[in-house]
Amino acid sequence: MFIISQAVYNDHRELEVYYNEIVNNLGNHKHQERFGHLFAWELARHSAGEELIIYPAFEQHLGARGREMAERGRTEHRDIKEHLKVFQRMTATDDEYVGKLNEIWSTLAKHMGDEEESDMPALESRLQSMPGESESMAKRFGWTKVLVPSRSRNAVVHPPFATVLDLLTAPIDQIAETLRHFPDPESCPNLPTR
Repeated sequence: MFIISQAVYNDHRELEVYYNEIVNNLGNHKHQERFGHLFAWELARHSAGEELIIYPAFEQHLGARGREMAERGRTEHRDIKEHLKVFQRMTATDDEYVGKLNEIWSTLAKHMGDEEESDMPALESRLQSMPGESESMAKRFGWTKVLVPSRSRNAVVHPPFATVLDLLTAPIDQIAETLRHFPDPESCPNLPTR
């Protein structure tokens, strides 16, 4: 089983693969849209996992610094979610499709870098004195991702309540429709496997 920082890192690499599939396949609109759906889906799931599991752990285990880290993360998520809502209404034939994705990626890449270089190592350092806690968090993080809706909703007022409400109000047909528009794993050898 993974420790929590490895679970977060793996998600980041997965998002990077999806982003690259979109920006490196200009003109192949069907391919771009399929990976656009997958990118949005994974980003929504990852963000909810961070808001429900990671940020409360920052606050609990890292004191004032952890509260600052969590608030910074939530603020970045709000910005990313606003751009993601616009991106999800677009199609790959829209002139601004890749540009909007690049706006999201610009903020997201910095966010992921901060987490990997500073935030998660600080948390892992604190969790070392708590045997099994990092692994347990990784498991809970994975489970939150199973329950996430397919589209970003309104900006989160104060997690986790709005996120949990989002989880409960996700229309099943909307999730099913999104899943139908994902890339075919057999035709995409670069897809990460879990």
